[in-house]
Amino acid sequence: MAPTLLREGPYRIFFYLNEGREPAHVHVQEGRKVAKFWLEPLGLASSRHFPAHQLAELTRIVSRNRIRFLEVWNERFPPSH
Repeated sequence: MAPTLLREGPYRIFFYLNEGREPAHVHVQEGRKVAKFWLEPLGLASSRHFPAHQLAELTRIVSRNRIRFLEVWNERFPPSH
C-alpha cells in the first residue's frame, strides 16, 4: 500500500508502508517517471525518466512540503530512541 501525501500538477507524492527501516523519504511519480527523495537531509536518492528541469521542480515541491511529509512519516514510523 502506498498512501498519497500530495498531488501537485501531474505529480503524485507518496511512500510505501513497508519502508520504515529506511531513512525518511518520499516517492514522486508521473506516469512511468519515478523519483525518490530523502527528507533528512533533503536530497535526490534516485530517479528514472525525469529530465533535469523536472527534478529541479520536484526538489522545490518536496522542499516546500518537507516538514509535513516528515510529520506523516514519523506518525507512521515513530523514531526509536
